Amino acid sequence: MSSEGEFIDMTSPYCNYRSPLSTRYPSKEMQYNFSDQKKFSTWRRLWINLAKAEKEFGLDINDAQIKEMEAHVYDVDFKEAAREESLTRHDVMAHVHVFAKQCPLAAPIIHLGATSCFVGDNTDLIIIRDGLELLQWKIASVIRNLAKFCDENKSIPTLGFTHLQPAQLTTVGKRATLWLFDLLLDEKALRRTKDDLRFRGAKGTTGTQASFMQLFDGDNQKVVDLDRRVAKLSGFESVYPVTGQTYSRKVDVEVVATLASLGSTIHKMCSDLRLLANMKEIEEPFEKTQIGSSAMPYKRNPMRSERCCGLARHLITLFSNAANTHSVQWFERTLDDSANRRITLAEAFLTADAALIILNNITQGLVVYPKVIERRINEELPFMATENVIMAIVKKGGDRQVCHEKIRVLSQEAGNQVKVHGKPNDLLDRIRGDSYFAPILNELDSLLDPSTYIGRAPEQVKEFLEHEVKPVLAQYDENKLNIAVDLCI
Repeated sequence: MSSEGEFIDMTSPYCNYRSPLSTRYPSKEMQYNFSDQKKFSTWRRLWINLAKAEKEFGLDINDAQIKEMEAHVYDVDFKEAAREESLTRHDVMAHVHVFAKQCPLAAPIIHLGATSCFVGDNTDLIIIRDGLELLQWKIASVIRNLAKFCDENKSIPTLGFTHLQPAQLTTVGKRATLWLFDLLLDEKALRRTKDDLRFRGAKGTTGTQASFMQLFDGDNQKVVDLDRRVAKLSGFESVYPVTGQTYSRKVDVEVVATLASLGSTIHKMCSDLRLLANMKEIEEPFEKTQIGSSAMPYKRNPMRSERCCGLARHLITLFSNAANTHSVQWFERTLDDSANRRITLAEAFLTADAALIILNNITQGLVVYPKVIERRINEELPFMATENVIMAIVKKGGDRQVCHEKIRVLSQEAGNQVKVHGKPNDLLDRIRGDSYFAPILNELDSLLDPSTYIGRAPEQVKEFLEHEVKPVLAQYDENKLNIAVDLCI
């Protein structure tokens, strides 16, 4: 122990490691979804559903036993369960024993015919389903915010970039539709992933349902019906057709892949916002009392976008854990998935939840600076307008090749003024000072109108919002969506 340890109360909770994913970033709803209370009360609910189904199909189970279990779904004695687990070294049997002590009438039939994965895997599937539901509402909120931003800024010209070099103009709103389209793909993936989930059901130790065949005296149909009935009681319409001891960890791969893909969307969008903040064209919200830097009081760092990027990178990396875990599940299962999944699945959902909360806040208050954007356009537009100048000269009877050469020379001279001497772009002044261009001087201002360089960008935004975004948002109840927004604050 270090010398300072003599003066520290090591029993304090602040002397233990605490994950930022349980203390700082995600919502209380998502934290509860991965809590011990949710997990172990769901185990008990599954034991009840199994008993109900077994009773329906003729096993000697009575209503009093089921009512006794139902009376103790939520009052889990965690300390007693921990003591039991220290003796049995088996978490499921520890909770079976504790539940049985609370339910002496039901004790003989708790966990009847089941294996540990009956409660473990089926609970995981319930938690995954509920987690995807929570994320759907949060991403819908971000989509709604960003759709409003796209519409409000659909006609504001701005420099487009390819290779991070100035290219043809676009609009502020059109650029934001690129982020929005990625989010629509993520919303669709979340919905599809949730809809594709099935229940593991009552499959037995290696997935053969041998224990249930024994309970029901070899009645194949009753075992099939039991499997489906337990799923129905647990909120699932279908079961996985085949399993080993566990449902295929390929399901986890698909789930985490969906969340990792969302992470790539968030990272791309927030990286763009960080670059735009550097250009002083668009900024994330910044409170009046917010401090940007401890050393530089003038700074307005894009801290929320940076935090999103940091969380998103972690989310992206979790995919490899899920894929590697699936790849080493020998035959019907190995237990080396357990510790990894406890971390990977929870962190994937909690991280996605945290990033969407921050992104919701960002998209509610993005600030656009049109004058800065206009200045940057004016610095580059003269070069971009050269093709239009050439076309205008040709229409007046000029030679395209002669005009091209003159423009090339003048552009190089203007470029040197900008790059070598740090002066403003004076290409227009050079064009006005060359008598060759006299026939089009009265057209020069109109040739440099930024709105003529944005193509169909405003119309594309309107069409995109109407035909792609609106139908997605229509699937979400407005009042519930507002509640989801409140939970993000």
